Amino acid sequence: MNPHHRPPLLHPARVLLARPHSTAIPNRPPNPPSPDNSERDEGFVKILCDILRSRPQGWRAALASPFVANRLRPRHVERLLLILHHQRHDDPRLALRFFDFLGLHLRFPHSPLSFALLAHALLRAGLHWPASSLLQTLASHPGVLPVDAFRAVAEAGRLCGAPRSTIAFDFLIQTYLQIGRPLDALAVLSLLSEPRTLSDVMHGLAKARMFDLVFAVFDEAARSGITPDVFIYAAVVRAFCELKDLNSAKEIIARMEADGANSSVVPYNVLIHGLCKIRKVTEAMEIKISLGLRGLKANDVTYCTLVLGLCRMEELETAAEMTKEMIDLGLVPTKAVCSTVVDGLRRKGELEEAFRLVHKLGNVGLIPNLFAYNALINTLCKSRKFDEAESLFAKMKEKGLSPDDVTYSILIDSLCKRGKLNDALQLFGKLKEEGLRVTIYPYNSLINGHCRSGGLTKAEALCRAMTEQGLSPNELTYTSLITGYCREGDLASASKLHRQMPENGLTWNTHTFTALISGYCRAKLMVKAAGLFDEMVELNVMPNQVTYNVMIEGYCSVGDTATAFQLYDGMVKKGITPDNYTFRSLITGLCMCGRVAEAKEFVDDLHSEHQALNEMSCSSLLHGFCKQERIDDAYDLWKEMVERGVNMDLVCYSVLIYGSLTQQDKVRSHSLLKEMINKGIKPDVILYTNIVDAYSKLEKFSEALVIWDKMAAEGCQPNVVTYTVLINGLCKAGFFNKALMLCKEMLVSGVLPNSVTYGSLLDFLTGEGNMDEAVMLHRVMLNGLLANTVTYNLLIRGFCRIGRIQDAASLVGHMVQNNIFPDCISYSTLIYEYCRTGNLNEAFQVWDEMLGSGLKPDTLAYNLLIRGCIISGELAKASALYDDMIRCNVKPNWATYASLLHGICSTGTKGRQTFLIE
Repeated sequence: MNPHHRPPLLHPARVLLARPHSTAIPNRPPNPPSPDNSERDEGFVKILCDILRSRPQGWRAALASPFVANRLRPRHVERLLLILHHQRHDDPRLALRFFDFLGLHLRFPHSPLSFALLAHALLRAGLHWPASSLLQTLASHPGVLPVDAFRAVAEAGRLCGAPRSTIAFDFLIQTYLQIGRPLDALAVLSLLSEPRTLSDVMHGLAKARMFDLVFAVFDEAARSGITPDVFIYAAVVRAFCELKDLNSAKEIIARMEADGANSSVVPYNVLIHGLCKIRKVTEAMEIKISLGLRGLKANDVTYCTLVLGLCRMEELETAAEMTKEMIDLGLVPTKAVCSTVVDGLRRKGELEEAFRLVHKLGNVGLIPNLFAYNALINTLCKSRKFDEAESLFAKMKEKGLSPDDVTYSILIDSLCKRGKLNDALQLFGKLKEEGLRVTIYPYNSLINGHCRSGGLTKAEALCRAMTEQGLSPNELTYTSLITGYCREGDLASASKLHRQMPENGLTWNTHTFTALISGYCRAKLMVKAAGLFDEMVELNVMPNQVTYNVMIEGYCSVGDTATAFQLYDGMVKKGITPDNYTFRSLITGLCMCGRVAEAKEFVDDLHSEHQALNEMSCSSLLHGFCKQERIDDAYDLWKEMVERGVNMDLVCYSVLIYGSLTQQDKVRSHSLLKEMINKGIKPDVILYTNIVDAYSKLEKFSEALVIWDKMAAEGCQPNVVTYTVLINGLCKAGFFNKALMLCKEMLVSGVLPNSVTYGSLLDFLTGEGNMDEAVMLHRVMLNGLLANTVTYNLLIRGFCRIGRIQDAASLVGHMVQNNIFPDCISYSTLIYEYCRTGNLNEAFQVWDEMLGSGLKPDTLAYNLLIRGCIISGELAKASALYDDMIRCNVKPNWATYASLLHGICSTGTKGRQTFLIE
């Protein structure tokens, strides 16, 4: 590619200037207000000033008053900001907070000029980050063109008395570059009389990979008589390096040297970086050596680039030596260089060398030893090398270093993320004992850890303690607590916290909204979740991938796959990339609705779109096929996914093995199990439990016991579920004594039976009519707090079967005394027995008791009592129950109509005709 022949520079600004002016954000009125209106405006702006200087907690009420709300216009805010700008004693951060409050909470349409005036004030005060954020909001608005933003900044500069100041324009250009709109940055640049940021724009274009425009701007600048400086040359070199055209990059360097513009090492560093990226590190080292011949010195960027390049080539010894050379020259390596070299040495087992390098950094005073240790501990924690991190922490004092609050915060956060909350609390206590500064960071880590582990009470206590220490909760604190309340199902408290955030001066963000939306979705309250999602969008808080995934999963869980796919299409249109969590939810949703064929079509469509499905998504579809007993189709899918490069994991194998066993395909299940073990995937207790369960249900107990022995031989201990499925299978097959022996073995092994385990034994005893032993077993369950409604229902059924209905009825009262509440099955069992024995009045008494307890009868309960009425010849009562059933929105089924028709036929034609007409 010849760098001397480029197409002429296009001027995007000329095109943009010709486009119609947007009014999405209101601009200043075309005509100035009349003198009377001006006086009224001045008075109104004074009122706004008073509101702004009042307590922020009172802003909402003051601004919501009809006098203010009905008069407030963008010009008033413009005037307010201008007054504050000239009154230099006012802190612009208060103005920014007021400005954000108007926009976020009252949805006030700020004008571009208001944005620009406030940005000027912030820049004058040295608050560069808030100013940049403000200009980014302005530039990102779809109704504001670059020319609009330019004019607003220019007018704001004139009004603020700084018409020649260019810092705001520099920030505006940088803003367009940061949001990935280099053409718009170029448009603003072309409107400036002095192209002082030309190199920045060229670097922005290169970053956006608009290389032709880089070359075009370069040629246009040369034609316009602008002498390229070293930074402009560096931008062109960067563009060629990104294109991997290193020869053209070298030509540009040669041209720069011929023009006498080689006064800086920057273009050479760019070329060195380009060479390192294509693994030509040796050539890059030669350029570094040649810098001395050009009268230049390698700087920290030169060394850091080369060190990172050497690390990529696994030349760690050379990289370490170059790092030491760099330190000896007084140059400071970056965190990336330090962590990369140290981590490389650690991975090679050269831990002592890594420590020596860390000490060298500290001993020469370039980077404090403590900082270096903290960086190394943080790197180890992020790499999940926790033992090494804790070992390094223990060695700090041996090296004469005392950990600071940052060290403790890193380790506390690591422990919390691993669920080691007691250890984290002990470390937190030690942090306070040593008199170190306590910041919000360890508190947030502990609060988040307790919320995730279900310790909401402890999290609340930590939050109170934090506030008492004068630390205000931030957005992360609120997000953790909202997540914790949602996990506990306390959506009211979660919503209350969410509403409190703006009142406490905190801004809602994507994470806080997503946490609350997730809670509603988990509770299957999709209407509320959707309302919150819409509110989020209206407030310009943009949903991210996780938000969409949560919503899609929520809709799929309630069977509304149509809305789920609408959201899926929406996220794709917005440029948010779906991942396997998205795909898994949609596949699972279709399979839950019995639409497995559609799920398979969706998977095929994803494959044709080159979407890489992983084992998580595949296991959902495999489960769908197995649930429909389509084992051959599941196996075909398995082979297809393997051919597509999916690495089947333990879950996938478990699903297909269990599915094969339920269809009694012992050969395939054994083949899959063997294949899995040969691949180095070790069966876990869940897989073994599934196999035992499948054999137990087929009453193949000898095979189940073979698997049991295999578990023991491999050191995989059965858990309570494993014992329970085998005990349940033995009970159902009538081998109660063997089940009882297994239960005793379970106790000896230290595995405590749960309510399901005892329930299996209880079910057998009540089924056999052995109620004395059943009652004794149930007493044991009550003492162990294992009794529940299901176990009581088994006893009620057992007493009813042997005709001891009074004993059965007395159990209902016994349940309530033990804080266990009857359900529809409890009452329905009694109703059935009373109706069967012709005691209809007693049946209605039980019915009334059920209604009085607040329970809503289901279809079965209605059917049992309707049938009892028919048998007793009480058609009118049966008809009344049917009417009540319809009124209560309980759907009748065929059994309902069969009972009623039987009763009508028994009463003769007249009764039948009356009912049929109704």
